[in-house]
Amino acid sequence: MAVAQEADQRPQGSPAAVQLTPFELFGFADAARDKKDYTTAEAAYRALAGNTDADVRAEARFRLAMMLAYQCKRPTEAAQLLRQILDEKPKVARVRLELARIDALLGRVGAAGRELRAAQAAGLPPEVERAVRFYAQALDVRRPVGGSLEVTLAPDSNINRATAAPTLATVLGNFALSNDAKASSGLGATVRGQGFVRVPAANGVDLLARVSGSANVYRASEFDDFILAPQIGPEITLGKGKLNLAVGGAWRWYGAVPYSFSWLGSANWQHPLGRKAQIRVDAGFAAIDNRRDALETGDAWSLGIGLDRAFSARLGGGMQVTALRQTARDPGYATAGGGLNGYVFREIGKTTVTVNAAYNHLEGDARLVLFTDRRIDNTYIAGVSATLRQIRVGSIAPVLRFRFERNASTVQIYDYRRFVGEAGITTAF
Repeated sequence: MAVAQEADQRPQGSPAAVQLTPFELFGFADAARDKKDYTTAEAAYRALAGNTDADVRAEARFRLAMMLAYQCKRPTEAAQLLRQILDEKPKVARVRLELARIDALLGRVGAAGRELRAAQAAGLPPEVERAVRFYAQALDVRRPVGGSLEVTLAPDSNINRATAAPTLATVLGNFALSNDAKASSGLGATVRGQGFVRVPAANGVDLLARVSGSANVYRASEFDDFILAPQIGPEITLGKGKLNLAVGGAWRWYGAVPYSFSWLGSANWQHPLGRKAQIRVDAGFAAIDNRRDALETGDAWSLGIGLDRAFSARLGGGMQVTALRQTARDPGYATAGGGLNGYVFREIGKTTVTVNAAYNHLEGDARLVLFTDRRIDNTYIAGVSATLRQIRVGSIAPVLRFRFERNASTVQIYDYRRFVGEAGITTAF
């Protein structure tokens, strides 16, 4: 009787309120999607994504992500939804596999490989192995245009990597150092970015053009540091691995004045090792024209061999061994060295924390005329960073970093300590 009275009091022509169970709402959303009514389907899926039941939320986000990625051509939003599922359910292999595929479509090949290794480290049932092979092949798909941008504020205890000593010991005696030659602290703004264009050239070969750059800007403009580096070259599929070759140039300005120009050449090879790891080999060459000091003009060669591995769905890491050789017109500026660096990342809820450490050793070919000892450096670096996805806005996420450097050198002017903090935002496009 009460129901009849409420019906009588409802304004004529107004629709009756309808309540659907999650199962029925899923059916309604799927039907709208199949009819290509993506606006209605998205609204229904997003309503289900707010359900208090974690399984319902995950299923709704997954179906919405698949629709956005492959029918609405909105892969960035799809990747964000899949990441939200993994924040709550890190061991869902199917979700990681789809995220790997979408990362590959977005051109984030390194992230795609990391997700694939994490899925396999978490353990895959036999029926999923076929899907793994399929999604591994998806890493061959390349996004034609893309890039990334990061903007941070960076308090730095030693922006010029200089000694804290007030005087400098030389063969001629002790010299008082000017303020710009001593360690200077400051608050700066740092911008890093890259963009790329990829064009298919032949079967298994793409032509990749990219430009990267960075800017460190401080109140004291004499410490401003700008770098711009365009490169172009082929990206070649070699079995399960990839080989990238590139040539280009790099301009550097320090204190708003030209510092150097370099001709660059590089090669990068990546190849999977089993299901959970990959090997990386990086080689580089640079012909450096130092515009400040012609005695430092010379060539530089580098070689690095690294291994990345997933230990579980939320834990991974890697190590790299490097070697470096640089020539110079003055043998005192010519150096040779090598190093070892490693990292470990851990997903904690909606935060990805990365801890890294490095050791580098460098020796000069000869003693610089002004100093009593040949240069020998031992550099120690430790850092930690966190990407905070829980306060993400669209594809933009906050990032925090802290790093400590200690360079112990036999030449006083190269001996320094440095502590750097960064707080800002990062995004891919």
